[in-house]
Amino acid sequence: MSETTPSVQVLGGPVERGDEILTAEALEFVAGLQRKFGARRDELLARRKQRREEAARNGRLDFLEETRHIREGDWKVAEPPADIADRRVEITGPTDRKMAINALNSGARVWLADLEDANTPHWANVVSGQVNLYDVIRKQVELTTPEGKQYKLRDDVQHAVPLVRPRGWHFDEKHILVDGKPVVGALVDFGLYFFHNAQELLNRGSGPYFYLPKMESHLEARLWNDVFTHAQAELGVPHGSIRATVLIETFPAAFEMEEILYELRDHSAGLNAGRWDYLFSVIKTFRDSDRYILPDRNSVTMTAPFMRAYTELLVRTCHKRGAFAIGGMAAFIPTKDPATNEKAMAKVHDDKKREAGDGFDGSWVAHPGLVPICFEEFDAVLGDKPNQIDRVREDVSVTADQLLAVADTPGDKTIEGLRGAVDVGVRYIVSWLGGNGAAAIHNLMEDAATAEISRSQIWQWLHNDVVLAGGERVTRDLVREVLADTEKQLRAEEGFPAENLGRAVELFEQVAIADEFVDFLTLPAYEQID
Repeated sequence: MSETTPSVQVLGGPVERGDEILTAEALEFVAGLQRKFGARRDELLARRKQRREEAARNGRLDFLEETRHIREGDWKVAEPPADIADRRVEITGPTDRKMAINALNSGARVWLADLEDANTPHWANVVSGQVNLYDVIRKQVELTTPEGKQYKLRDDVQHAVPLVRPRGWHFDEKHILVDGKPVVGALVDFGLYFFHNAQELLNRGSGPYFYLPKMESHLEARLWNDVFTHAQAELGVPHGSIRATVLIETFPAAFEMEEILYELRDHSAGLNAGRWDYLFSVIKTFRDSDRYILPDRNSVTMTAPFMRAYTELLVRTCHKRGAFAIGGMAAFIPTKDPATNEKAMAKVHDDKKREAGDGFDGSWVAHPGLVPICFEEFDAVLGDKPNQIDRVREDVSVTADQLLAVADTPGDKTIEGLRGAVDVGVRYIVSWLGGNGAAAIHNLMEDAATAEISRSQIWQWLHNDVVLAGGERVTRDLVREVLADTEKQLRAEEGFPAENLGRAVELFEQVAIADEFVDFLTLPAYEQID
């Protein structure tokens, strides 16, 4: 343990070049954010719990009456900066050095540099991610692998603009203490990046841009806005330099989209349809109700009525307020099998064509091989225009009942779906515990959202006595039986990294069948890593 300043303790061990990031000045800046905003964060987390209990009692969510004046008011968010006026293709991924170089070279317009769901928050990952981002901003990021392979930035492509995603409000960083308490992880991730890079980015004609995850209310957006305002003033950075895109990936946030944009209007870069976490949040919010039970995860598509309502409302809301609407993830990883590729690529084409046609200004891919497909579909709609914010979708009118129409989702609940949920959930947790939060599983790039959907759906089926299509009732014994079969199969699978398998099975069981629902599986998982 080292005491960097009298009031800031760094408990994590040494990380290569970590001293360049964890300077006394940077840590004091983070400490100032924690002291000013930490208590409000705590209050907002307590409010989440109260609101979920209220929603469970009422059996529904609704638009807020007390903010009707915002929804009916005449206002717009700030104009987008020039370097992110065109966001038609965005690539996502963690901040390891190889990913950073590949993302910048991918041809995508934006790189979501992920310190959140695609990143295991091992202390080494937290700090080295900041080191890599420091080098990315200064165009000095290179890598030579132990095998001698070299990665460096190409001169013949337009490099993707980084948008950094810090951790959600719910996460604490146990390796940094301020006044004896762990610092909010979001403030660590934001604070270190902003302190080291904000002015450098502005000097280079860009700015400090972010993606904000897991918010559940406009009050949480207000907190971020206050953090931004304070941080800019503290470092003498012009107000409004920060721009943030909010992921609408929780069920409660879908009912407060306009209010979230309003709170961040000086710093807003729009909203994103974070669809996998959205499904997780739908289940989590109404986990005790048999009116919100989804079929197998793989059968819930973006054409399900409640998902259509969510995405249509997002585009309408954003364009009404002059903000970007960014679409969801294409997670497919190209393989060596032409038939598999052809089938998957057709789905990606359909997905991006639908989003571009609906009015989205851009969309996400997880692999450089999908960048051309996304470009093709958005180019066909956008042409030479940078975006389609001017398409205000006045034809769209979405009600609360349409957002809540989960029960209208077609599809069955099956034993195959249960086995698939256990398989992908355990595989992901093994990867996460091993330090890799972006896991290639069955030709898909998965992050924590996949495991969250998997285990929360099992919890919901179990606690609502669901009977599957084949007649099997979901019980603890059935889930344990499937878990045991999965562990046996994975131990026999050639090349599977079984080192963390026992812990992963134990953790999955804990979060899938416990009496009390664990809000985020990454919280108990975090207790098991350094």
